[in-house]
Amino acid sequence: MRFDLVLSTFGATWRDLRDAARRAEDAGYDGIWLWDHLRGGGAAGPAPVPECWTVLSALAEATKRVMLGPLVLNVANRHPGVLANMAATLQEVSGGRLLLGLGAGGSRATPYADEQLAIGQPVGSDTERRQRVIDAIAQIRRLWSGDPPGFLRPAPPPPIIVGGFGPRMAEVAGRHGDGFNTAGGNPQLPELVTLARQAHAASGRATPFQVSVFGGAPGTEAGRKRLAGLGVDRLIVLVQTPFALTRPGA
Repeated sequence: MRFDLVLSTFGATWRDLRDAARRAEDAGYDGIWLWDHLRGGGAAGPAPVPECWTVLSALAEATKRVMLGPLVLNVANRHPGVLANMAATLQEVSGGRLLLGLGAGGSRATPYADEQLAIGQPVGSDTERRQRVIDAIAQIRRLWSGDPPGFLRPAPPPPIIVGGFGPRMAEVAGRHGDGFNTAGGNPQLPELVTLARQAHAASGRATPFQVSVFGGAPGTEAGRKRLAGLGVDRLIVLVQTPFALTRPGA
């Protein structure tokens, strides 16, 4: 199992994030992820919030070994065609270290919908939001394939990791993505992992499929063995500012 960190961007500065990423790399972590949010305040945490993709691009130069990814990008806030080129560029800058996390964004019932509305982006129904993820993946892959020609093509294409919390998003991840991410404490975790992997097998795509979970603590050794037994490939530990780090698996 791989051990990663997700650095909370709420209330963090660029210097905080850069230094934490470098320390995590030195400590032996396998990957660094960032939340994708545009503002703090209220339930989302304190302001300010550095923008996810800009920081990831800078971390591609500030680090050498760790994988880098957004956990996960809200596809409503970046046009898929532009995002395809952004991802291809970051894959080149990082030397092939991008894990492209994509998701549907917060539903109308969550406080995160407010930041989407604040920039003039409507929040659709759950069905509409899922379809937007499917459509975004299709457009990104089409441009990466060279159709139409002239767009930057990543070599190799980064895996697309779909984030979600329920069976419908797990199935979207399996049928259209290269991986599935959810909360480690999700009570449906065994069923969701099975569903995602079955959907991937049914898709007919021969690409590898990875499952990752995030949580607020690394858990116990027994808990980590349980996750590995379920088919979880990456454990992503959430850390808040001031980013006090332990060693992987400790």
